[in-house]
Amino acid sequence: MDKTPFRMPPLEWIRAFEAAARCGSFTAAAADTGLTQSAISQRIAHLEKSIGTKLFYRRARSIGLTVEGEIWLPHVRAALSTLQDSTEALFGSGSRRMTISASQSMIDLWLMPRLAQMHQVVGGQISVQTLVLGAYQVADNDVVQIRYGTGDWPHSYKKQLFDEQIAPLASPGLARQGGHWTDWPRIACAGARPGWQSWVAQFGIPSTPVAHLRFDTFLSALGAARSGLGVILGSLPLCEKDLAEGRLVQLGDDVLSHHESYWAIAGAEAFRRSDWTRIAEVLT
Repeated sequence: MDKTPFRMPPLEWIRAFEAAARCGSFTAAAADTGLTQSAISQRIAHLEKSIGTKLFYRRARSIGLTVEGEIWLPHVRAALSTLQDSTEALFGSGSRRMTISASQSMIDLWLMPRLAQMHQVVGGQISVQTLVLGAYQVADNDVVQIRYGTGDWPHSYKKQLFDEQIAPLASPGLARQGGHWTDWPRIACAGARPGWQSWVAQFGIPSTPVAHLRFDTFLSALGAARSGLGVILGSLPLCEKDLAEGRLVQLGDDVLSHHESYWAIAGAEAFRRSDWTRIAEVLT
């Protein structure tokens, strides 16, 4: 009988295994952990050799857990979670600085009313950065990013801020001019949110008049609608204050629900679990 004592593999090998299993690929695990793809692959290879068991099936463009990998994964996650929680409880000093990256529209319409409460949670400096067009692909794990999508990012912390609902909105002055709103001037906005073509397809309204004003940010388009320059397809959660205070009115009862929405996301290294829970509560 072999009486050689079992030696625990290094923690960084085990963390590479957990990240790859969670992210679904060595490349995504590398982005999540800040390592290279080759480093992740090498650590998992060392781990498999150390324990004498294959944990992943390697395919041309994907990986899959073996039976042994599936069995071990929940134990690894529980152990890492316990280790993180105990370390936070014993040695954590709390968040004193936080960076939030979001579009200008989200900063003004959603984040600004919540900043005072967020400051109480953080207990220190909050840096707000405007997310520039095209920056959605940047893997910034040291900040809270507010992104528009389905939530399928490989970040450890994710929280949907609201269910997206879209409706035609206009200023009270424009709404009083008479006639049906589908004949009024339309305002368009670039971006991932559904626009007039989606509304026409969903509710069968005329495709004309074509939008006479087009903006590259929702905030600018919203300002034009407030000024009575046309009808905008607005996000009801983002326009809640404008509707409550009478700057905009909803035109009709039709509402377009959308499968994408805004999410707050962050990497596992950015915050303690307890801090993230409080941050997510404020943001929603």
